[in-house]
Amino acid sequence: MKKLVIALIVAVFALPFAGMLAVPLLLSPAALAACQSAGQLVVTDVPDKLTAVRRDGMSVTLGQKQLTHAATIITVGSGVEGVGRAGVLIGLMAALTESTLRMLANAAHPTSLNMPNDGVGSDHDSLGLFQMRPTSGWGTVDELMDPDYQVRAFFGGSSGPNFPSPAGLLDIPGWQAADPGSAAQSVERSAFPDRYQDYQPVAEAILTALTKPAAGAVDNGAPLGSVPETSRFVFPLPSGTWVRSSGYGWRTDPLTGARAFHSGTDFSTAEGTPIFAAADGIVGWAGPSPGYGHLVVIEHTIDGKRVASAYAHMWASRIYVSVGERVTAGQHIADVGSSGKSTGSHLHFEIRPGGSFELSIDADPWFVQHGAEGQDSSTSARASCAIGLSG
Repeated sequence: MKKLVIALIVAVFALPFAGMLAVPLLLSPAALAACQSAGQLVVTDVPDKLTAVRRDGMSVTLGQKQLTHAATIITVGSGVEGVGRAGVLIGLMAALTESTLRMLANAAHPTSLNMPNDGVGSDHDSLGLFQMRPTSGWGTVDELMDPDYQVRAFFGGSSGPNFPSPAGLLDIPGWQAADPGSAAQSVERSAFPDRYQDYQPVAEAILTALTKPAAGAVDNGAPLGSVPETSRFVFPLPSGTWVRSSGYGWRTDPLTGARAFHSGTDFSTAEGTPIFAAADGIVGWAGPSPGYGHLVVIEHTIDGKRVASAYAHMWASRIYVSVGERVTAGQHIADVGSSGKSTGSHLHFEIRPGGSFELSIDADPWFVQHGAEGQDSSTSARASCAIGLSG
């Protein structure tokens, strides 16, 4: 801690003489300690430099200014409810990829050149650690040249500076159970989505070097490897309570009248009908999501592979599980509602092989192939037809 405080004091006094210097944290030791103790991670030391190896084998060496920015991401991020260690890791991966943990100015915004910075970038009008663009609604130039603001904008959530758009990490359904690189991409929307994974080992090394867990801290995010293997499958609604109102695939949108692709299957049923988990797993998302109203996403491991199931349009008060919670096949997780893009009470259900951020498939053949309990004859007949048509 002493090294961090000394580094910040030196940075403050050096400002008049170093136009390229950024100061991400201007906190007294007492304030910094209070902030850290309220979060899940505590920054214990900021070394002069750190060398780590990317996933592709390339060595990366970070200096103290870069590591001090990492300390900002850790401290601010872990103080935001719902982020936890998993979210901080994703934030570090994103900033490493976008700026190599540097506060970058940009000649597209000349005023940024006169603000504390670590260099000048040239990607459109992007600024700062996460390369956020004022023209995309992330904030003003003054705001985006403040590392603390950028960190809060990246994590988002209802307390974030841009809620609900642009979406931060907490605004992305199912981010907790997704691959960390995919989760970073879901916020950054990069033209090169695969590059974030390369920095995961570096981000892990930073967390190991700079932090220790706060006493009693529990991370909301469930590690990918901890999702249990399941062998039992259950249809998500009680037998005899529902009618299939819309299948998977192309259809006429009931609200717009336009031709649109329907990513799930709709089961019309009375409001309040219980919804069951389709398999054992871990809840990756339980809350609002555009279009879906309120959404629950559960991550499963099936035959050693990741699969997500999604349940939509419930009312907020009728969701009975929370993010990170382990559930069992057939567990009552919610009740049917009609929130979001909905014309009446029903369950919109999806199966997403590969996990939360992957494309969905037709659920009916999936239920039949896995021998789901509680499916009726119409599901079996429709699924058999679909299987036959697909060869």
